Amino acid sequence: MCGIVGVVNRPEERAALNLYDALLMIQHRGQDAAGIATCDGSRLYLQKENGLVRDVFNDAEMLELKGSMGVAHCRYPTAGGASCTEAQPFYVNSPYGLVLAHNGNLTNTRQLTEELFTNDLRHLNTNSDSEVLLNVFAHELAERGRLRLVQEDVFDAVRAVHKRCHGAYAAIGMILGYGIVAFRDPNGIRPLVIGRRQDPGGFISHMVASESVALHANGYTLVRDVAPGECILIDMAGNLYSEQCAENPSLHPCVFEFVYLARPDSIIDGVSVYKARLRMGESLAEKIARVWADVDFDVVIPIPDTSRTSALPISFHLGVKYREGFIKNRYIGRTFIMPGQKERRSSIRKKLSPIPLEFDGKTVLLVDDSIVRGNTSQQIVQMAREAGAKAVYMASAAPPVRFPNVYGIDMPASYELIAHGRDESQIAKEIGADGVIYQDLDALESSVRAGNDAIGKCESSCFDGVYLTGDVTPQYLRDIEGQRNDTAKSQQQLPLPMPRRA
Repeated sequence: MCGIVGVVNRPEERAALNLYDALLMIQHRGQDAAGIATCDGSRLYLQKENGLVRDVFNDAEMLELKGSMGVAHCRYPTAGGASCTEAQPFYVNSPYGLVLAHNGNLTNTRQLTEELFTNDLRHLNTNSDSEVLLNVFAHELAERGRLRLVQEDVFDAVRAVHKRCHGAYAAIGMILGYGIVAFRDPNGIRPLVIGRRQDPGGFISHMVASESVALHANGYTLVRDVAPGECILIDMAGNLYSEQCAENPSLHPCVFEFVYLARPDSIIDGVSVYKARLRMGESLAEKIARVWADVDFDVVIPIPDTSRTSALPISFHLGVKYREGFIKNRYIGRTFIMPGQKERRSSIRKKLSPIPLEFDGKTVLLVDDSIVRGNTSQQIVQMAREAGAKAVYMASAAPPVRFPNVYGIDMPASYELIAHGRDESQIAKEIGADGVIYQDLDALESSVRAGNDAIGKCESSCFDGVYLTGDVTPQYLRDIEGQRNDTAKSQQQLPLPMPRRA
């Protein structure tokens, strides 16, 4: 769930400023580290570090990021560690000089790492699957053996990447002195959109990003999504070329993007995230009215911010007052993407504070976008009771999360998921609620597909345990569980941020 951006501007316009503004718009996709790489002619300029976008780049560093073309990234770690060395974009000098930023997760990283070392004779510096993806692309590009690059070499290299790399990947690369390349895995699991802007003099600038909000902030118009398996190439003259590079592409976007990850003002795969969440609320309201017909709710209260859009139609269809019962501290990051259980627990009460008059003596229906580990829900229910609620019910706009996610969302260990092995009554008891109700998976996927009938089955593995790439074995799940569970994360020594220069 990282954020990636690439841009090619007219020669006199610096790319770094557009990339910085775009990263601010997609900061919600990753708060661990940020990086920008730009190109001036054939020279690379790179700045990356742990921290939020606003903290990683100062004025002096922005001035050093020269050139009209660049790639940027904000990191949310799922594979690899939290070291600054694993911040992106990554760079290799051969062939041509390549930079790459990646969102997603490869499922055959171990195999690829061995192949890169023994067959391709390439060296890796980190444990990041993004560096693996870059080196596979670099090797395949080098195999074309040309001194001067041509378009078909890039497309052929991406074809080979699709054959070798499994899992989820939306990637944006920069070939120094040549242009920007962007491609998406054949299942289209992670999002990637293209925007254009006609500049003075007729030059067409292009931006590629994880979400459309990054385009709008810089004056670009959303053109379309990068199709599953497609490769986009934008040269430094502003010419855009595209080619389908996968044999059997199909569109299976991650449904959790629409539930939680993406901003509501984004459009992903032709679907308005905002409208999809409204539809989620409507279908959940129908289920609540049917299952809890005997419960007399006094108020519907969303857990800010993501669940607001779903809570509104629930309030409307149930005929129950909608109230903002929690005030959010906007200086606390998204608790879901914090690296461990301890960090998440310590942040919840700092992040949310209740308004007692909205709870006192009332039967409250709390609406959240999802219930994952349950620690957030447990503390929120407790806060509602402490504020005087007579009864507290919890509704989730998503189905129960019972299985690990291996495609770029931090849900590696099934036993850390509160719904794993529990029914709704057991979950309600665990979080201290009078009742818990979940969205049905069919209704959730219908809420997304209603915006684009070209979407097949959504990638919903964390809800149904079906892994679209077909290579996720029980042993693989055990391996990632051991490497990336909260206990393993707590044992990692997190680096302190570097002191800022004046």
